[in-house]
Amino acid sequence: MEEVSGRYIRFDWAMKRLLRNKANYEVLEGLLTTLLGEKMVIKNLLESEGNQREEDAKYNRVDVLAENDKGELFLIEVQNNNELCYFQRMLFGTSKLITDYISKGQDYLNVKKVYSINIVYFELGCGKDYVYHGKTEFRGIHYNDVLELSPFQQERLHTDSISRLYPEYYVLKVNGFNSVAKTPLEEWIYYLNTGCIPTTANAPGLAKAREQLLYDRMSREDKIAYDKHLDNVVILKDNIRTARLEGHFDGRAEGRAEGRAEGRAEGRAEGRAEGEASANLKNARGMKAEGFPNDVIARITGLTIDEVNNL
Repeated sequence: MEEVSGRYIRFDWAMKRLLRNKANYEVLEGLLTTLLGEKMVIKNLLESEGNQREEDAKYNRVDVLAENDKGELFLIEVQNNNELCYFQRMLFGTSKLITDYISKGQDYLNVKKVYSINIVYFELGCGKDYVYHGKTEFRGIHYNDVLELSPFQQERLHTDSISRLYPEYYVLKVNGFNSVAKTPLEEWIYYLNTGCIPTTANAPGLAKAREQLLYDRMSREDKIAYDKHLDNVVILKDNIRTARLEGHFDGRAEGRAEGRAEGRAEGRAEGRAEGEASANLKNARGMKAEGFPNDVIARITGLTIDEVNNL
């Protein structure tokens, strides 16, 4: 896969600086169009919790909040650092957007559709894929049918399914992609993962990214800020890797200690069991010598009839 000569800017930093420029909306529109499978046009960018441009303002996280001409909201978030409760934060983010963009007393018809696009550079959950889509549906517990809107509701709500009324979530685990990009979505994932845009890539938005996100196009000030950002990302990744190795080492040490303790406990248990078995055999032989019936010996000592017969 041939790549354009030149160095491209990482997507998270581009979101922090360049992609907030209306002239570059086409890049974000391309990502949304590729992901959602329908043409997306960004009307404007809105204020969001993570709209912080300073390098020291959560360099591991950046987000952009966009609105299209339908009034739908798109929260695009990049997260570099591992976060235990990231799924809960996704839920909180969409819930907060819904409540922020409806005024008290407004009809529920004014509830906005929210898309949560999460680009993560850490292992979030367990799964084989690198792109996941989550949406809400109501399924019958007896007949396994999906609850649908009535024709009247479809007409009034301007949608054909209940799931379209609820927030939808996309998780792009870009570190999990290590294949040759063959589809527009894979071309985007490849760029998000490597920072490279192949000459053959023609996914929506990547042509604009190829034009606007070249490192050499940046000012000297932006280059200094960007290089500092890359250093911080490397340090962050090294900290995560070190923590994992330390955890692995500590876990192995604890496992060995627990194994020794369990081995001693198992040894004592096995010793007691062997002692009890030996005592039962000795008692059974004595009872047999005294003429006790075999079934009585078996019942008292716990041996089987065959074991008593063979004494």
